[in-house]
Amino acid sequence: MLNEREIESCYLGQFIPVHYHHNMLMDHNRMHSFKSAIFHAVKPGAKVLELGGGTGVLSFFAAQNAAKVYCVEFNPDMVREARKFLAMNQNGDKVEVVHADAFEYLPPEPVDVVICEMIHVAMLREKQVEMMESFKRRYLARFGGPLPVFLPEAVIMAAQPLQQEYDFEGFHAPIVQFQPTNVIYPGTVELAQPGVYSIMDFSQPTDMNVAWEGRFLIEKAGRLNALRFITKNVLSIVEEQGTTIDWLNHYMMLPLAQPMDVQAGDVVQVSFAYRCGGSLPSLEASIRAEVVARFEEQAVRERAGAVEYA
Repeated sequence: MLNEREIESCYLGQFIPVHYHHNMLMDHNRMHSFKSAIFHAVKPGAKVLELGGGTGVLSFFAAQNAAKVYCVEFNPDMVREARKFLAMNQNGDKVEVVHADAFEYLPPEPVDVVICEMIHVAMLREKQVEMMESFKRRYLARFGGPLPVFLPEAVIMAAQPLQQEYDFEGFHAPIVQFQPTNVIYPGTVELAQPGVYSIMDFSQPTDMNVAWEGRFLIEKAGRLNALRFITKNVLSIVEEQGTTIDWLNHYMMLPLAQPMDVQAGDVVQVSFAYRCGGSLPSLEASIRAEVVARFEEQAVRERAGAVEYA
């Protein structure tokens, strides 16, 4: 029987099934981005800690340069998988797979890099932010500063108004949808440019609560009935080149409770609030959207302003 915390973990992503981890291995964009970032961040001879190791693939990447890697995994099925796979791969012997709760584990020595991929779109469901904050407090208490380099180093989150198709063979069903970022869907119409609503730097204290209110200038007429949530993970900063190694989560589209017709030139005000690691419905229920200025009103104001200035 699972205890209360483990039951919560089943819903919030900590006990991700084995087959889902296998799907992540087959995600080329994810794998290539993390491999590139880890190869850049982990210097020869480094000590590395991975929180939530899954199949052990990210620890494997780290082991190609690191002297030692501690790979912490809570799910006993994944512990067995990781140990099995790492034994098959070069430098897998540098990785110590630790069966422990990452919220409680600290390495026996200071480390140079911490890898943690508990990332869901908008930092929902999974415990990335809470895990990072917990680790930083416990690490500083035991070892003092400085903190290790974190991977990812930061996350940038944005929202975008959409007209989203919800017809499924004649069955109308406004549902949460996920889409790969490299595919164009005819049923998804972008009505305005994305707006950044949060930037989290994991080297700094991070607030678990996200609350935002902002405005979008509508660029295309349509039926505003959804918001797209975009999550760009800055895996590693390449300072010598002035660039970053990034990974985009799949887009997440949440339907609006009250769709509205909009015209190009309208201004739409949007607000929402949620707690990192919380449920998708909690965010969906908080979304508010309204047209605060119509194109015709804007034009009248601009003309009036022009006459007054003259």
